[in-house]
Amino acid sequence: MSGTILHIVGARPQFVKYFAVSKAIRAFAEAHADSISDVLVHTGQHYDYSMSKIFFDELSIKEPEFHLEVGSGAHGEQTAKVLQRVEETLLKVKPACVLVYGDTNSTLGGALAAVKLHIPVCHVEAGLRSYNKSMPEEINRILTDHSSTVLFCPSNSSVDSLRKEGFTKIINGGKLVSEQNVDREIVSSSITIDTPLVVNVGDVMYDVLLHATAVAEKRSAILQQLQLTPKKYFLLTLHRAENTDNPQQFEEIINFVNTISGETPVIFPMHPRTKKIYERVIRKFDRSVRIIEPAGYFDVLTLLKNSALLLTDSGGMQKEAYWLQTQCVTLRKETEWVETLEGGWNTLFTNFTHRTPASSRQSPAYGDGKAAEKIVAVLHKLL
Repeated sequence: MSGTILHIVGARPQFVKYFAVSKAIRAFAEAHADSISDVLVHTGQHYDYSMSKIFFDELSIKEPEFHLEVGSGAHGEQTAKVLQRVEETLLKVKPACVLVYGDTNSTLGGALAAVKLHIPVCHVEAGLRSYNKSMPEEINRILTDHSSTVLFCPSNSSVDSLRKEGFTKIINGGKLVSEQNVDREIVSSSITIDTPLVVNVGDVMYDVLLHATAVAEKRSAILQQLQLTPKKYFLLTLHRAENTDNPQQFEEIINFVNTISGETPVIFPMHPRTKKIYERVIRKFDRSVRIIEPAGYFDVLTLLKNSALLLTDSGGMQKEAYWLQTQCVTLRKETEWVETLEGGWNTLFTNFTHRTPASSRQSPAYGDGKAAEKIVAVLHKLL
């Protein structure tokens, strides 16, 4: 492998995913003595320190080479700024490929900028579908996937979604790949934007979780600081525009949380954007809901691992709860992470009636904790 890999991040889940991939790139370079330029671009979509820089600090992620300072704004405005500023950056760097992560406006803007300059786009977390196009994230996913040259899928169902949309070059029949599959089946000369490659590598978030839970046990004192007893509280996160921008939907969720919690304390690290909107709604959370400032990654993991129940509209936290065997209620009408619904580990709040014990399971979905290594193995064949 040689060349420049340019990563585009702009929101908390993307910082975490980048951590796993960059760690694997460094390990590969050290083992193979290859020259890899690993360039990080932070769009500035999340510009609040508690939502951005704290994750760089905690995960020891390097300072971005480029900070685009896009900031907040309407979806079209924000995506357009990302596209424009990423394009300027790409013309300076001239990378061999661009890695985009997840489903944010930074993801789509970065992918569009790269593909229009004929730079291969590699999409980490490809193929996810909620089949609800009223969600801006769904539009971002679809357009990014169809702009990509390499689609790194986290699950069998995500591969199936891409197969239904006409993708045909699928490694290992869509099943989880090994490094041996990568070596045997990838022929770089046949991969173009017109013949994109689909690879099921598993979920890089699982890679990170395996690393971070051990670190969190040593670093985090959040339970003591908040005087919480394990499994005697719920954890709430809420930030998606579909929930917070619609006052009726927001108040429906507030009522649901108040009802389900009863006398159980609910810890709510409130997103800055959600806080501004919450101040304007009429219905308020009951006293059992304890609103705190946004927490760092290790503190959130500790809160999640020790909570009796997670209430969230976050895709990433649905998976983290699933892996940590914490039951979850998703504050949405659908989820792209359909595997988490099996066995009662996750329930959509519109289907929720009462809490029931989740079933035991032998092994979790979404790979084996080596997704980032497999991504690097694929890039090694392409660069």
